[in-house]
Amino acid sequence: MKSIHQTPSLFQVAEISISYSSKVKPSERPKIGSSRDACEILRDNWDEGSIEHREEMRIMLLNRMNKVIGIFLVSVGGFAGTICDPKVVFQAALKANASSIILAHNHPSGNLKPSEADLQLTEKLKKGGLLLDIAVLDHLILTEEAYTSLADEGLM
Repeated sequence: MKSIHQTPSLFQVAEISISYSSKVKPSERPKIGSSRDACEILRDNWDEGSIEHREEMRIMLLNRMNKVIGIFLVSVGGFAGTICDPKVVFQAALKANASSIILAHNHPSGNLKPSEADLQLTEKLKKGGLLLDIAVLDHLILTEEAYTSLADEGLM
């Protein structure tokens, strides 16, 4: 009796599926005209109490008219920091077909001053955005009571 032994193909690959679904009509999306607008929308969508509890990185995804497509949670860290992988940031932006993004993270300590790591990350993401034609418009640092806009402070 002959044994049939199948050898796996050398060319088998995983199938990738990319999807985006919005439940908000384009006419109902809020428009961002200032860092204050972005901060208010971000605060409304931040988990209650977590601004002082743990550091999180989020991005606000915008269309060509600066209307909010959505907000994406990039990472959750501890009290002293979180990791932001640029590939994750731009994966979400590309999936949503965003024209621009606003970076945002919180400082549970209440310190509004951007760290050197914050400034370096912002610069790195701006450069990545240039390659992909996705503008990085701002980077907000939120605390429970206030916020800092790197764009407003001339740090972008």
